[in-house]
Amino acid sequence: MNTLKTILFFFITFSTAFGQQGTVRISEENQHNVAVKIDEQGNYEIITTGPDPYLFTSPLTSEIGKEETILTFEYFSTEYLDNFQIFFGPPIDENFSVFSSLGIREGWSRYSIDIAEALPKGWGKKGDVLRMDFGGGAGYAGQFRDFSFRRPNASEIQKVRDKELLMEEKEAYKAALIRYLNTEFPNSLTEITVLDSAIKIKGVLSKTSPDYFLAEVPLHVQVATAAAFENVYPLPQNQGDFELRVPRFSLQEDFKRDGLLSGWVIVKREGDGFDLQSHLRYMDKIAPVFDLRAGVLKNKKGLGNFHSNDYVSDLDSLGIGSITTNMWISKMLRAAPSDKTFTFNYAGKDYYADKQWVEKHDKALKEASLREVVTSAIILIDKAVTTTDKEIGAIMEHPDCDPSGIYSMANLTNPQAVHMYAAAMDFLAKRYSDPSEDHGRVHHWIVHNEVDAGWVWTNMGETDSLTFMDTYHKSLRLINNIAKQYDAHSKAFITLTHYWNWTVDKHFYLSRDLLEILIRYSDIEGDFDWGIAHHPYPESLFEPKSWLDEKAVFSFDTPLITFKNIEVLDAWVKQPHVKFKDKTKRTVFLSEQGPNSRDYSPIHLNEQAASIAYLWKKMEVLDGIDAFQFHNWLDHRGEGGLRIGLRRFPDDEEDPAGKKPVWYVYRDLGTDREHTSIDFAKKIIGISSWDEVRHSKEIK
Repeated sequence: MNTLKTILFFFITFSTAFGQQGTVRISEENQHNVAVKIDEQGNYEIITTGPDPYLFTSPLTSEIGKEETILTFEYFSTEYLDNFQIFFGPPIDENFSVFSSLGIREGWSRYSIDIAEALPKGWGKKGDVLRMDFGGGAGYAGQFRDFSFRRPNASEIQKVRDKELLMEEKEAYKAALIRYLNTEFPNSLTEITVLDSAIKIKGVLSKTSPDYFLAEVPLHVQVATAAAFENVYPLPQNQGDFELRVPRFSLQEDFKRDGLLSGWVIVKREGDGFDLQSHLRYMDKIAPVFDLRAGVLKNKKGLGNFHSNDYVSDLDSLGIGSITTNMWISKMLRAAPSDKTFTFNYAGKDYYADKQWVEKHDKALKEASLREVVTSAIILIDKAVTTTDKEIGAIMEHPDCDPSGIYSMANLTNPQAVHMYAAAMDFLAKRYSDPSEDHGRVHHWIVHNEVDAGWVWTNMGETDSLTFMDTYHKSLRLINNIAKQYDAHSKAFITLTHYWNWTVDKHFYLSRDLLEILIRYSDIEGDFDWGIAHHPYPESLFEPKSWLDEKAVFSFDTPLITFKNIEVLDAWVKQPHVKFKDKTKRTVFLSEQGPNSRDYSPIHLNEQAASIAYLWKKMEVLDGIDAFQFHNWLDHRGEGGLRIGLRRFPDDEEDPAGKKPVWYVYRDLGTDREHTSIDFAKKIIGISSWDEVRHSKEIK
């Protein structure tokens, strides 16, 4: 960061009505209680330093087109700004301003504001200005780049037209989901087994009727509002237990639909449609193709974002027992074959995988496999605009995905998209479950990223938590069912941030709420052994001293779960209603978190190292926490100034990818060197014994 200048010009590029380019500068004189800095990449950091922070632009030097009513920019911030206000002057008048909020964006994210209703008549000519107000006090810091005006795109125009109608439809669907989940149906399905060519279904009928049928419900069909079903089968005419076998596969236009992925439900014919007579049920028993041994964790010590590079020997040096690796599956697929693709067939349809993508993952996974490291793949879906093959991206992106999101929710709204998603997962699950392990092995699958912050990391537009989870739990089931065809021990994991029972972002959900919704779906639609991939970063990602966290308390109602109160997650997951079939504790991985070093000075490097020692001494006695994957492996320039790696930036001038003190501490954890290696941390934390960091009282 350039600290020689605290106030610097930055440029906002505008399209003019004549297609020319103009510039607007931040006025050096017209700033109040803000400081503007620039980093090495040319990104601008705006820091509020007092009450009523705002800044002005210099007067426009060229006109803004009348139709350019979308203000757009990219930003990165680990803090929430509730009151971001933009004025259009002169004069500065509340009547000609727009309010918005800037949510937490722990990755560069595009943000767009429709300013059409806020503009005074004739605004946008030479000499006009913007004033940007950044909340009401000191302490906010955000990084910004690429401010511009543009015309609304087609989806934004349509969004305005349809906003009211869409809201009504979403509220109606949410109400239908609530009715469905809360209804006590007279009949039930009790067990569903997948066979080679059939689905075996057991259930209980409370009474007989010639109008009772068994219906298949593909993933793209919304059972709470469906009135018609493509595949229905008559039920036996007797009360009590029944067993029925139905075909597993059904022919679609150019592929076969696999009943492995469908839900099944009892319905009653009413006129031209059907009424539900039971809850939906998904697969209970899936016989795997391969007889694989379960992955065994050698210890709790893992590594996040593992990939093949010059430092793979860290797996040995650090004594790593588990890793995560990122898989952008929409980047893997291609719409047409070429000499750069593999062709594979899924359920009667050919698909094409990029050779380079696959071979890159083979190389990394083989390194882990050779060391018997337990591997979890994080399944990510790009937005269409960032997908390598735009045709693939357009199919896999969820149709409600907002441009503000970094990644998309899986598209489960039509049979073609579901089949493509299933094909990609079948290819990966089969390849990385092969007993030979020639390509490596994946033991578990983390489904998307930080879904409670789905607006950023798993976007499906503005929607409520129940509707969001109605889609997300289907994505979990799809991956679970496909993976278990090959590996009986594999699990699908829900992925969550440290925001447990509180959030400052109106677009975010509460982690605990999402888990309780998932438990509800599991209870009524057939439980499956999903796991939890939690990210208990410190309260501030920049502050490694998690023992100072104020919003991490020892209660199930805690706002946050961080390093400080990780015992809460340990206690919560052991509750009977949370367990798989009320008996087996669900697997919990802390799959992404690392304490930050604010810079590479000794004091901040030692605070980072002390932080991981602090967490380890708490975590080592918690049998509810199965593994911890340290993220990030190396400091990364794209993480907004964070230095949360075990190693320095690869392009660091002084020591490229050099081992930080935290690397050595992490190496020694769980070894006979641990005691002496972490003793320094007691003074930093302010303790005399490691027993002092552990919470031993009951949590409720």
